[in-house]
Amino acid sequence: MKIKDLPKVDRPREKLEKYGPERLSDSELLAILLRTGSEGINVVELSGKILRKFSGIGLAKASVKELKNTFGLGSAKACEIIACYELGRRHLQNKQSVLLLSPKDVWSELKDIRDHKKEHFVIFFLDSRNQEIKREIISVGSLNANLVHPREVFEPAVRHLAAQVIIAHNHPAGDPSPSQEDSDITKQLVDAGKLLGIEIKDHVIVSKANYFSFKEHKLI
Repeated sequence: MKIKDLPKVDRPREKLEKYGPERLSDSELLAILLRTGSEGINVVELSGKILRKFSGIGLAKASVKELKNTFGLGSAKACEIIACYELGRRHLQNKQSVLLLSPKDVWSELKDIRDHKKEHFVIFFLDSRNQEIKREIISVGSLNANLVHPREVFEPAVRHLAAQVIIAHNHPAGDPSPSQEDSDITKQLVDAGKLLGIEIKDHVIVSKANYFSFKEHKLI
């Protein structure tokens, strides 16, 4: 069966657009890269055969020479596969998962914004093992003038498949004690997180020399 004969929901590119790359199998991801199959075999089946052939050394370690002419692969497709893996390797080689277990860990990670002149509202998206998936600045400016809406926190949390999040921001004046606006926003986000099943693990306010943890003060 050709890819165009499959229901749209089962076609790799349409599936990725609708559900994201996490929902695709390895052969479907490779099929998107290859785009077309060989004579008598569609691209998903071809991708599966290639992955099985290189299961020993791993496709990421295959050379152009090894890939070329494998199940009808030409030089162009072989080079595309090699380039894809090399690009990923370069982007990930210095990437280390940060383990965030305490407010002091968060304070250390926020050294780049601790003495900023404007408030920066930051979200740490974490997996179930407290490892950082991604960190994003979602708001810049005084929180009472630039309110943080729950969707700005939880839409990317869902997208990044986060199990829990830590929210944090800096106090430019130097005193990390929470304002009433800080407390109100924290409660709003905690309540929204409970509805979505994504825990707000802590809200940490940082300054150049110190921090305040809502969790440590039993406010979460």
